[in-house]
Amino acid sequence: MLLAFGAQQAQAAFVPEAPETQAATNAPAAGSIEAEQDVGEDERIAARLTDIFANVPSLANVTASVSGGVVTLGGTAPDAGAEDRAEAIAGGVAGVVTVENAIERDVSVDIVENIGGLSERVQQLWQALPLAGLALLAGLLIASFGYFIASSTALWKRIAPNVFLAELIVGAIRFVFSILGVVVALDMLGAGALMGAVLGGAGVIGLALGFAMRDTVENYVASLMLSLRQPFRANDHIVIEAHEGRVIRLTSRATVLMTLDGNHLRIPNSLVFKTVILNYTRNPQRRFDFELGVDADDDAEAARQLGRDALRALDFVLSDPLAEVRITKVGDSNVVLQFLAWVDQREADWHKARSRAIAACKIALEDAGFALPEPIYRLRFDQRTATLPFQNIGERGEGTTPQPAPPPTPTSPPPPSTVPAEDDVTPDDEVARMVEKERQAGGEQDDDLLDTARPVE
Repeated sequence: MLLAFGAQQAQAAFVPEAPETQAATNAPAAGSIEAEQDVGEDERIAARLTDIFANVPSLANVTASVSGGVVTLGGTAPDAGAEDRAEAIAGGVAGVVTVENAIERDVSVDIVENIGGLSERVQQLWQALPLAGLALLAGLLIASFGYFIASSTALWKRIAPNVFLAELIVGAIRFVFSILGVVVALDMLGAGALMGAVLGGAGVIGLALGFAMRDTVENYVASLMLSLRQPFRANDHIVIEAHEGRVIRLTSRATVLMTLDGNHLRIPNSLVFKTVILNYTRNPQRRFDFELGVDADDDAEAARQLGRDALRALDFVLSDPLAEVRITKVGDSNVVLQFLAWVDQREADWHKARSRAIAACKIALEDAGFALPEPIYRLRFDQRTATLPFQNIGERGEGTTPQPAPPPTPTSPPPPSTVPAEDDVTPDDEVARMVEKERQAGGEQDDDLLDTARPVE
């Protein structure tokens, strides 16, 4: 019984496999390449690719040859995208093992196609002409409206404090409405990207121009501020830094002065705005001062009172504020007195008044017996050189003792001084008359930003 069971097992082990099972066993693994292609498979792939390429306009000139499942692409394509597309199509066909891409770039010009594209663009432009004309009309209307508003110069001159500011307002209105017209026209054409580029470019150009013309812009801003502040009037006697003169006019670029020696002086407004301005004309009362010294042995207080009385007695010296004399210091050989007095510049010239006051006070002190000593210096001689001769040795001979110089002969005292005759101390208006003549002559008078109707700062 055991022998029979063993024989059955051996017979079952040697049963031959079915044909289907044997075919499955001999089939190639997934992803492997067939050792042999079916007859006509290459022709089928080539025909399939030729048919596909013929229906794609950009691939119409591409050729395909197949050998053993390897596809070789040739011909020409218009661009790199078409080449990649042809290679992708060939790789997707069943039975293709690999693809060799030998397509060349077509650099020839298709005249017919380009003429057709140009014609299409011309047609599109022709169709867009009505919209473009409407956008242009809208932009021109907006800009024209801005120019119409700005053309009311009389209105803006009445509103603005001065002509310069009125011109700036007019220019700003024209610029804003012109930009608004361009923006509206581009928006109607749907050119939003172009509008952004235009505005961005305008901003960059404006920034560059601002840096390049920084001094000019600063000068115009200073002119505007000076025209609003009005720090001086025409014909005012002013000092700007080290420049002194009378104001002729204030322009949009510079302040024009006439110096005291009759020359024209133009100072940039940017410098005028930032510097210190000394105006002698604003307050008609002006003080002058000078110093005189009396002998240290004299009564300094008596000299002070005498000088004060002499100063107050002058007809051009104002009684309010009162003239005063101060003892300021004791020098090496004198006591220094400082004389201070006020004059009305509308009635007396400052330089003339000071000159006459110095002469009058000096005469008053000398007539009262006060000495006005010159500086006294003490000289000390070296004892080793005190006996040396003052003449040449050849002139006096060897061993000659030097003779002392004879004492000075006393001179008679000078006669008493007299008070100078009355001098004319009226203001010297020669430069002022020259300024008025210059202003009436014209020139830049229309550009003058000084306004007598506005309050002075």
